[in-house]
Amino acid sequence: MNRPAIRRRRATDLDGCVAALAEVHRVDGYPLNWPADPHRWLREPHPARAWVAVDADAAVVGHVAVHRISGQVDGRPTAEVARLFVVPRARGLALGSALLNRARQWADKRATDLVLELAGGGTAAAALYERAGWRCVRTSTAPWTAPDGSQVTLRHYALRHRAPGPDVAPASTARRRASRPAASRSSGGSSTSIS
Repeated sequence: MNRPAIRRRRATDLDGCVAALAEVHRVDGYPLNWPADPHRWLREPHPARAWVAVDADAAVVGHVAVHRISGQVDGRPTAEVARLFVVPRARGLALGSALLNRARQWADKRATDLVLELAGGGTAAAALYERAGWRCVRTSTAPWTAPDGSQVTLRHYALRHRAPGPDVAPASTARRRASRPAASRSSGGSSTSIS
């Protein structure tokens, strides 16, 4: 499979997102509890931005959203990364990293920190986040339960925005890099399906 393209999610992508999510849920159990209305689950809370990875046939093979958090966390503007998943057939193409990076670019342009929650085991997802510089800042018990009624442990991760500098490419450079052919980019892998 060629490296899928990442672009902003459109309303017309939602059926494809739900189909991809159903595949991820069947294989990986993410989300832990299948939503009663998966279209709504992907749309709410209303994301500040959402992106999809689409293959050559325009099928959705990955997704991530960023939700603004009202107020600030520790006196800093903060947004939550949510609904991150990559279908099994598109893994090994670094799509999880690329989707996370798209969210990070969005946050950096807005001087906004990012947070996310990871449910249950999620060891592949935890490894992805930690490789990308995220820090686990605490754990808690979810206010909801697993399908079997057991308690769910949440790991809370945080990532501070990067101030512009020599190690942070301007948005125009990042866009040029994103539009290069797949052969010119790293294809290091990630197999995460949990946000």
